[in-house]
Amino acid sequence: MGLNNNNNKRKLNDFAADQMEVSVPSAVRMRKDQNLPPTHIQFFVRLFPGGKTLVIQADCNDSVESVHEKIMLITGIPAVEQRLIYRGKQLHQWDQTLSDCGIQKDASLELVGRIRSTGHPQAWQLMNDLISLISGILKGNYPAVNSNSYHIIKMLIHFLTMTPKDSTEKAYEHIQIFISSSAPAALVMLYMSSNYANKNSADESVRSFIDSFKSLLPVPVYNGCVPIVLEFCKLLRGAVGIDDRLYNKCRSSLGAIVESTGIARCKAETKKLLALQDVFPFVREVASKLSYDLELTMGSTKLIGLSFSIVRDFAVFMLPVKKVIRWQVPFRFPITFPLKEDDTSEGVYYKEYIECLHHIFYDLLDKMEMCLRELEDRLGLKENGKGKPIAPWWSQYLVILKELNSISKLYKGLEKVFWQKMRQIKLSLCFLIVSFAKKSDDYGWLLEHKEVTNFELRRHLAMMMLPEVRDENEAMHEMLIDRSQLLEESFEYIGQADSKLLRGGLFMEFKHEEATGPGVLREWFLLVCQAIFNPQNALYVACPNDRRRFFPNPASKVDPLHLEYFRFSGRMIALALMHKIQVGVVLGRVFFLLLAGKNISLEDIRDADPYLYSSCKQMLEMDPEMVDEDTLGLTFVCEFEELGSRKVIELCPNGKDTVVNSKNRIKYVNLLIRHRFVSSIAEQVAQFSRGFADITTSRIQKSFFRCLNLEDLDLMLDGSGSAVSIEDWKAHTDYIGYKESDPQISWFWKGNDGLPYKFLLDQKYDMRHHSFADFMRSNFHRDISDSGLCFSQAFFITRE
Repeated sequence: MGLNNNNNKRKLNDFAADQMEVSVPSAVRMRKDQNLPPTHIQFFVRLFPGGKTLVIQADCNDSVESVHEKIMLITGIPAVEQRLIYRGKQLHQWDQTLSDCGIQKDASLELVGRIRSTGHPQAWQLMNDLISLISGILKGNYPAVNSNSYHIIKMLIHFLTMTPKDSTEKAYEHIQIFISSSAPAALVMLYMSSNYANKNSADESVRSFIDSFKSLLPVPVYNGCVPIVLEFCKLLRGAVGIDDRLYNKCRSSLGAIVESTGIARCKAETKKLLALQDVFPFVREVASKLSYDLELTMGSTKLIGLSFSIVRDFAVFMLPVKKVIRWQVPFRFPITFPLKEDDTSEGVYYKEYIECLHHIFYDLLDKMEMCLRELEDRLGLKENGKGKPIAPWWSQYLVILKELNSISKLYKGLEKVFWQKMRQIKLSLCFLIVSFAKKSDDYGWLLEHKEVTNFELRRHLAMMMLPEVRDENEAMHEMLIDRSQLLEESFEYIGQADSKLLRGGLFMEFKHEEATGPGVLREWFLLVCQAIFNPQNALYVACPNDRRRFFPNPASKVDPLHLEYFRFSGRMIALALMHKIQVGVVLGRVFFLLLAGKNISLEDIRDADPYLYSSCKQMLEMDPEMVDEDTLGLTFVCEFEELGSRKVIELCPNGKDTVVNSKNRIKYVNLLIRHRFVSSIAEQVAQFSRGFADITTSRIQKSFFRCLNLEDLDLMLDGSGSAVSIEDWKAHTDYIGYKESDPQISWFWKGNDGLPYKFLLDQKYDMRHHSFADFMRSNFHRDISDSGLCFSQAFFITRE
């Protein structure tokens, strides 16, 4: 689809030369030709209708076909639709030379232009008028003013509005007229003009034309515009080079269309889609530019940045290329590299591209490693574990890494290489994501390998899945709770509320108490969550080996509202996380894995049911002969107590008659664990998940838990459980209006009992919502200037 660079240059040169020979009046059409070579002739072609005459120069040995092509470049009339008449006869044998036809110098031919029944005569006429307008501008027939772009754009937009909308085939025929008429060559020729106004007119016209595709054409027709944009890219690349701004605009537009349409996977699809050989030159070009730019960013004190557009182009062109390669060699995935010389598989056809992509991967991965190591040194991440973003384009590093990870999946062994590199640059990788990650970004590729992440990164990604708490001045969900009816009234306010209101924020007040604000809200969260997870309420049971941890009680159905309360508890945990409030409870491993949609193994139940864990462990480790002798006397059933009665359930069809032996004991253990920790609490887990999703969304509920480790969630819900380091607290404290040497500050940090910092530790006082002066007046009756102290969030007493 399209011409190569040499053909493009020839097309532009022919167009430029022929502009000097268009529409010459008959009175002045005779030219001096004494200096022409002996075999060169000059003759005239009269157009009907219109009566204009073309002056054609050619060689006696040129074919009739070449004359038709010259006329097509000038007039826009396709060669197959031209009829040349000489001495009353049509020149219908295109392979004949001019000499064979008897055409001599100063001969006069007639062009009978009859548009073929294509159904688009108006489009051809419009393109003919466009070519004539551009030719006139280039010849100086019209002043070189910016208004020329208005007329060109008007004609181009009119061409798009004429495009048939009811038939894709007719629309594609209409679009093809734009290329066949040489309109792209004419616009590029105008863009190459030394006159700034002409160049600017062409630039504006091409940009406006391409930008109008999506707004004026339906999606199927818009996708059919690929040949037009490709033609512009090829012409501009040969004429002005790959660093030209208009060329980059066309290349990006081509990538955007190809990203949505894909590329041809077989020869039959090349009629409507680009082939891999059409797209891959752009992949090479963009990858080479990206590699060069990465080199420039290294060692530069001026922080020379990456181009957002070049990274975007790399991503959009890579997507269809990866897809078509994956589709073409499905039986050899991942691809073993290097490819065998005698390989006769279908993928050999793509050998050149497979090898080139492999080289691109290693080149960019090495450059990225060097860039991120430099970033690590520049920010001092090893020394103090944190840094501040100072260049927005660093975010593009993440886009490149995501693409490289995707490429690595195509080749055998390359994923291992990629993740080895990521472990080596873990600090800078985590810093970049915490600094630049957005809610719209997908970081699932990274969370597949949590060994290259840290707690700060995982928490950051998880918190982005929760709504942001609104400003206190905005409307919030208000609650007035009686302490004596804490759980019941909280259930009414939270469990029955519209989830949209809850996402906005909460305002909490206890009946008959004046206190309000964040401190009261924090206390309410703590009290309600402790009540929900209190085993006496029969909703949750504590893990015997870790009484802090809880999982749903299979017997919770004693309460007819138990499922509504599980949904309520899911909302409460999500809201606590959203408000960054620690509630003093943590989830059991089994419960956490179920929420993340993961399977439960024997090792996972160790804390939840140590007796069952020990029994199953012993059974699996027993001598096979002892098991087969029916020493255990077990069948595929499970006995349990429910509401005071003993019940038996079969773990598989005909379970009562299926004896556990050495061959099926693993299956028995798995089914037993599944019944005890999956099936028996499936409804409760589903309702908790539903409540949690009310605050997030159902789409990302599992993603929230999957991006965390259990220990991460522990820190977010209950803190570290360790004592606060006073030295670290002091090191991370900012003084506003004070100096560290001031008496008040010195007094604050004294280590005697009853002094301010000690009070904070004992009372878990929240300094984020109170000034130092308020704190001193309300608790120590000291009047101190309201300048205040600012404490780093990392060392609040709540230890978030």
